[in-house]
Amino acid sequence: MASDELQELGSTTHFLEKISDASDLRAMRKRDLNGLCTEIRQCIIDTVSKTSGHFASGLGVVELTVALHYVYDTPDDVIIWDVGHQAYPHKILTGSKDRLHTIRHKDGLHAFIKRGETAYDHLSTGHASTSIGSAIGMAVANRNLGRKTKVVAVIGDGALSGGCAFEALNHAAEIEGIDLTVILNDNEMSISENVGTLSQGLSHLLSSQPYAKFVESGKKVLEIVPAVRDFALRAQEHAKGMLLPGTLFEEFGFNYIGPVDGHDLRRLIPILQNVKELGGLQFLHVLTTKGKGYAKAEEDPITYHGVPTFDPSKGIDTTVKKVDKSFSAVFGRWICDAAEKDSKITAITPAMRIGSALEEFAQRYPKNFFDVAIAEQHAVVFASGLAAGGMRPVVAIYSSFLQRAYDGVIHDIAIQNLPIMLAIDRAGLVGPDGATHQGAFDIGFLKIIPNFTIFCPSDAKELYMALNTAYGINGPTAVRYPRTNATGSLEGISLEDRIEIGRGRVLHQGSDVCVLAFGSLSADYLTMCQEQGYTLCDMRFIKPLDTDLVLDMARSHRLVITAEDGCIEGGVGQDVSKIIFDDKCDCKVVNLGLPDKFIDEGTRGELLELVGLDALSVYKRAQKELM
Repeated sequence: MASDELQELGSTTHFLEKISDASDLRAMRKRDLNGLCTEIRQCIIDTVSKTSGHFASGLGVVELTVALHYVYDTPDDVIIWDVGHQAYPHKILTGSKDRLHTIRHKDGLHAFIKRGETAYDHLSTGHASTSIGSAIGMAVANRNLGRKTKVVAVIGDGALSGGCAFEALNHAAEIEGIDLTVILNDNEMSISENVGTLSQGLSHLLSSQPYAKFVESGKKVLEIVPAVRDFALRAQEHAKGMLLPGTLFEEFGFNYIGPVDGHDLRRLIPILQNVKELGGLQFLHVLTTKGKGYAKAEEDPITYHGVPTFDPSKGIDTTVKKVDKSFSAVFGRWICDAAEKDSKITAITPAMRIGSALEEFAQRYPKNFFDVAIAEQHAVVFASGLAAGGMRPVVAIYSSFLQRAYDGVIHDIAIQNLPIMLAIDRAGLVGPDGATHQGAFDIGFLKIIPNFTIFCPSDAKELYMALNTAYGINGPTAVRYPRTNATGSLEGISLEDRIEIGRGRVLHQGSDVCVLAFGSLSADYLTMCQEQGYTLCDMRFIKPLDTDLVLDMARSHRLVITAEDGCIEGGVGQDVSKIIFDDKCDCKVVNLGLPDKFIDEGTRGELLELVGLDALSVYKRAQKELM
């Protein structure tokens, strides 16, 4: 349905207002489901355009979501959504419709799927490629505990690029007696482009009980003649392979069905009913259009993947280019500048080309740019090969995604002492994406690895110089920076500007209280420290620490406060405390950072205040400690 048709509906509903949970959906007449889908789309458009959030993915799976909850007896039957940003229709249908306007806000609905948010949310999903593995575990639990309920994993074709998904597919075939359906939500036509009457008719046939019984009967009849049986099975596979694109999944032990139009409820619901009755390992390939029902999102699903607030009647104005002052933009400029001088520089990203500000680099240096898809460990292993071969790889990766590549960081980068830079975006608190995406742990898990030099620049110029310095080190380096605007400018900066390794700087000299700040918190505290007469140090490095600066401050101040936007436990503040303790300095030390718990959604400002890392909280803590 076109966007102008949707707009005529306004905010009125007819079917949706009667839906409290999925049981109400199952009580509806089948002929009314298309009307319900229209209202769900309008609800998403009306709400997300006002609140911001993930947009196109949810619009693309409306019919699939309705069909799943219509056919399966949820929440007893389990649906596991990969990633979870496609689950806005699921939230609407499972009791959260009236709270959708709070999504991604402090104390509101979670940005993705969070276990226990409703009875329908069995597992938390925020990072990609995990749904199939989790679903296998649920299916085995069902088998072992004697439950007859169904388990369905819905995975997008982007998430299917992750190795975790293929590891799970490979494992599933080895497990006997489990009932599991995997649904591939193919929203970019990446596996199959032809969805005609023939392929959809075959999908209905291949999902039917008569066909399944015919195949099984044939196998039993031919068991007495193994050679003929094997020939018949190969012939069946080849026949399906010529008409359908599912040979790969058949090799994994699944019965492949598809491709199916994911927006045609008349066909989708009967096929799902057949799949449900068949049981065992089923793989259903569903084709959907990302942004379906809102023309601008269909035309430009990347822009409308995650949206700011906008007027639905006008759409997002892409003609006005706002000046990007983010730390990410500084990195994007630096890597293009560096590539002009050094043809060996290579950029790698796991499916975050735009988010990591690599779009210009990708256009200008296509042979030196690699988007490895959702495969974080491969990103760092691939980088090790590039480095060993004489290239200079830079892996641009979000902090919380780097967690998935940790083994490669140790074995393939650090042990081999290769000159690879990790450009760690979204370090610290990221805000509305919630607990699964907060960059809370990279300081703790990186600083314990030998051979690494770790930078934490505080502003735009410091980031540019840190990148220059890191690139000049013939070994593993990491430069971490937050998802926020960078203060200062790059006027007059060049590729020759460096900072001394392991040396911090004093931003303001005061007395009694010294704040040792790591990263952009330095900029946050400058005005407060100037007003209160505190000393403020921009530490610049997580590793190596500026031990001399730490001891100078400890010996000349009554109170030293460390502040880092990473977890306190195992953080750099504890290293500072040890240095001061070992020197027997007569001063008090307080470590501030993220508490030992997962932090949910909110703006970065709200969350800094929540954990006591905003300037006012630091001032209050200092006054309390001096009493």
